[in-house]
This record gives sequence, structure tokens and C-alpha cells, in this order.
Amino acid sequence: MIRRNAKAVNLGDLKIGGDAPISIQSMTNTKTVDIEATITQIKELSTAGCEIIRVAVPDSESVNALPEIIQDSPIPVIADIHFDYRLALGAIEAGIDGLRLNPGNIGGFDRVKQVVNASKEAGIPIRVGVNSGSLDEEIAKKYGHSAEAMVASASKHINYLEKLNFTDIIVSLKSSSIMMTLEANQLFAEKYDYPLHIGITEAGSGRAGDIKSAAGIGALLSHGLGDTLRISLTDDPVREVEAGIEILKSFGMRDKGIEIISCPTCGRTEIDLLKLSRDVKAALKGSDLNLTVAVMGCAVNGPGEASQADIGIAGGKGVGLIFKKGEIIKKVSEDELLDELITEIKKMECE
Repeated sequence: MIRRNAKAVNLGDLKIGGDAPISIQSMTNTKTVDIEATITQIKELSTAGCEIIRVAVPDSESVNALPEIIQDSPIPVIADIHFDYRLALGAIEAGIDGLRLNPGNIGGFDRVKQVVNASKEAGIPIRVGVNSGSLDEEIAKKYGHSAEAMVASASKHINYLEKLNFTDIIVSLKSSSIMMTLEANQLFAEKYDYPLHIGITEAGSGRAGDIKSAAGIGALLSHGLGDTLRISLTDDPVREVEAGIEILKSFGMRDKGIEIISCPTCGRTEIDLLKLSRDVKAALKGSDLNLTVAVMGCAVNGPGEASQADIGIAGGKGVGLIFKKGEIIKKVSEDELLDELITEIKKMECE
């Protein structure tokens, strides 16, 4: 898989595009004016692996809250602005790292110019965001509800910025339709080299939201598209970050923490594989080791099937095996399997 070579844009001390790793972002669901709650959530998200955070700025009170939030945030902060250019100017003055703003929606070229000039002076990028559900009326009439309409809408906003020689632009084209999202991003990538913020909007909640997000973002990544991403779930934002990390890890694009692989159950399984897998995951939660850990249900074929794992266990009837890189290093009773695995992993921390 060859990743698209996008223009590099700086967001705070983070680079998006170019040869930079794909970054993970989320958005706070607190009221921005509640400074304490917002900072607390940002820190929780950062601990979970979030690298960029977006906060809603719907009014001047939210602008007034930004300086303290920005000061205490461990990751770059983007202000989400709609319609009112004065909020954008206030956010820039407050020290924001980036804007999420569509130039065509803030009323007139003079207002766009003021925001662009302030952004240039502050050295911050602007993300243009197009959702299929909120297309420009004239463009929707011309192209219908389509990927072409999404790209035309993005182009309209980009033209405002390029006329002012502003090119520190990040673009997102999102739909609740996976295929429309994929087509729109492919069409855009043929026309522009700006970095892409990817995601499937309104993906839903729970397992269905996870699966839809993974399918959509997986399709985009497999075509080399994406420089930063957000999983959009109706859920705790921490789950968005955790899902994003797992998707990138599954593509070999993120080396962060422990990856657990486990086999499906079958008639040869003689242990409670589901419980064992959950126990291993719980015991290793929070570890910063970069390891692949296998949990296999068959002592006969397990070590061979998981030979690429750094370490693993395979259960049998009342007994289990500990193995490294497919080589068996220890045989223990079933009730000692989990503890022995953790002991061996702790040894690896010192190696």
C-alpha cells in the first residue's frame, strides 16, 4: 500500500501530511465555557492516545474560556467555528492552534480576508470540512447528493483561501455513506494535494458504530488516503480514540501499546477462551510495551498459528503453554496460565 503524498501542514508542534504518521483526534463534548470539565476531558483523551482536540466555539463566552484551556492542554487545540468570523478572530487571539471553519459560511470576502490574515500572522492552519448532509444549495442542485457535490463544495471554500495566498489547509470530506466518502476523497486527491482529515460521520454508537467506522476508514487507508482521522461515535470520546488506535494498528500504521490476537473458538477448544482473552486484555491495559500477545485455544496448533506474536499462551485440557515467537518455553497448569504470562511479559520489560 502506497500512501498519498500530501502537502505537510503544521498544527502546533504536530505535522499533518507529508511523511508524518497519521494522527488521531477527537472533539470534546463538554460545554467549552466549563473550563474545568473541558480541560479534564482533554487530559483524559490525551492519556488515551488522542493527539489533536477540537472544541466547540459557538459564542464569545467560549472564546473567553480558550486561553486557559489552551494553556493547560497537553495536545494542540482546534477551535470549531461556524458562521461568525468574530469568533474565529477571537480564537486566534486566544492562541488557538488551528481553526475548523468554512470560509464560504462567514459572510463576504472582507471577513474571510480578516480571518486569513490573522491566521497567517499566527501561523495556524484552517480545516475546511464538508459533510454530505450540509452541502451548498446551488452545488447540490447542480450535482445532486453526490461525491462530486462534496468535492465541488470543498473547492468553493478552498478558492476563498487560495485567492488570498493561504495554503495551510486541511480538508475533510465525510458522509454517513462509506462509498460516498471513499469516492469523494478519491476525487479530491486527484485534484489537490492538501492533507486529508478522514472519518465516517454519524457512524452511530456501540458495536455498529465501531464496525462502520472501521470499514470506512479501512477502505480509505487501503487506498493510501488519510493524514489525520477522527472516529465519530455517539459515545464517550475516549472510545473514539481507542477505536482509531486499533484501526491504525491493524494496518501496521501505529506501534502503540499491546496488540492482542486470539483465535476463533472451535471444537478443539478445551478452555474458556473468551474469558481468558478478556482477562489478558484487562491485565495488560495501560502497558506501554509494544508487543503482540497471542491468546490461542488449542495447545496443538496454537503456537504455530501465532508464530509471529512476541509472546503468547495456548490452552489445553487443564494445562497451557507459554510460547515466544512460536517456540514453547514453559508448560503450566491452566489456572497458572495468566499469571505466568504476565510474569514473562514483565521479564521482557527488562530486556
